[in-house]
Formats: sequence, structure tokens, C-alpha cells
Amino acid sequence: MATATVVRPDATLRGAVDVARAALAEVSEPGSVGEHLGMEMVDERLATHYFACSATAYRGWRWAVSVARVARSKTVTVCETDLVPGDGALLSPSWVPYASRLAPGDLGPGDVTPYVDADPLLEAGWEATGDDDVDAVALWELGLGRPRVLSAEGRDVAARRWYDGEHGPSAPVAAKASAACSSCGYFLPMAGALRAVFGVCANEWSPSDGSVVSLDHGCGAHSEVDVEAPAPERVSPPILDDNALDLA
Repeated sequence: MATATVVRPDATLRGAVDVARAALAEVSEPGSVGEHLGMEMVDERLATHYFACSATAYRGWRWAVSVARVARSKTVTVCETDLVPGDGALLSPSWVPYASRLAPGDLGPGDVTPYVDADPLLEAGWEATGDDDVDAVALWELGLGRPRVLSAEGRDVAARRWYDGEHGPSAPVAAKASAACSSCGYFLPMAGALRAVFGVCANEWSPSDGSVVSLDHGCGAHSEVDVEAPAPERVSPPILDDNALDLA
């Protein structure tokens, strides 16, 4: 097992605080270099001095000055000066690839998402058997011919997203509904594996019109729910008194 190399202290480099501060004075704004925070050995005859950064725009950052010397020499050379983040420093967020940071709703007209080769939410679609008659029937009955279709994982992810979303049973509008979508005449059941849980709302008065809704979702536009109609409004006609004298 390899052992860590211990770097010996270097008194000459440790005493080069003024040399490091002078180097910073050449590259920093006046008054932006604060107190000396310490020094650490990086390698043999190579060290870094740290100074507080007092610039308002760089709170929590530190000045770092790398210094070195050659063997058997007392002359200290400045290698580089940098600003490095310390505790509480404001940092930019970690880089996230475009395909990973794209959020639902970000896509606009003309935008195209990158192709995902090994998408776990998709699986290979129907493949031709070589028999024209069999292939034609499969294409017609299954509606396939697509290179890839939803995998079981893809259906589960979509179902969970829909069920937990604004068209599921926990939505505020569903919590106040007096009947579920499953008993509504405007409810169109989905085909396939998701038929037992979801359908599409076809009621133009519903906030879910044209959306996938769960069977236990609901809203106030249910086809079989009614409310007591208010009494018809009656407005008495005005009475004209020709004998009255208007003193205004």
C-alpha cells in the first residue's frame, strides 16, 4: 500500500508573506487584499499563501499566491496569483448538460430535443416478419411501424406523473368534486394497459378538457351532477306618476 508523501516545511517560503502581498498589489484593486490567512506547502519548495479578499463582489473568496524557490536558494519567486473560493463563497451552479436540464414546457415552436439512444422509457417497436399479409395486419391492428414504443418503465413513469399531477385525485379541483370522472359521460377511456386507470376528458366546460385524467379525478362539470337552480329574477316595471312635481 502506497504511503502519502510528507512535504517538509520551508521557512524561506513561509516568510515570504510580503513578497506574496506585493504580487497581489500589482493585479488587485486598491484595498481588496485583506489579512494574511496562512500558508500551506504544496510540494517540495512550492507553497501557497492565502489572503482575505475584501472586495464587496467577492465575499467568501480568498487571494491565493503560489511561491517557489530553487534548491539551495533563498530567492522566492511568485508563480501565479488567483482568487479561490472559501467558506460561504458565491459559486456558479454545477454544469448540467442541455439534455438533462431541459424541463417540461421549455420546448417551443421549432425546438428539437436530442435523440436518446438508450432511453430506458422506450423499447424496440414492431419488426417485420417478412410475410406481407401478416405485417399489414400487425400494422393496422397494433398501429405500429414506429421504431420504438413505450417500455413498461416508461408507462409506469408516465402513469405516476399523471396520477400525481393536476389531473389526478389529489388535485384541489378533484378534492372538492362531488363525483369522479369514472361516472362522467364525457370521460373517454384510454386504450391499452393504462385503460384501467386513465382516460381523456371531452367536456369543454371542464378545466381538464382534452387532458388525460384519472378515473378518480373530478370537477364541477360532471355530466350527472346538478345544483339547485336559483329562483328566476323578477324586475318590477317602473311606475310613472304624471301628477308628481319634480322640484330638483
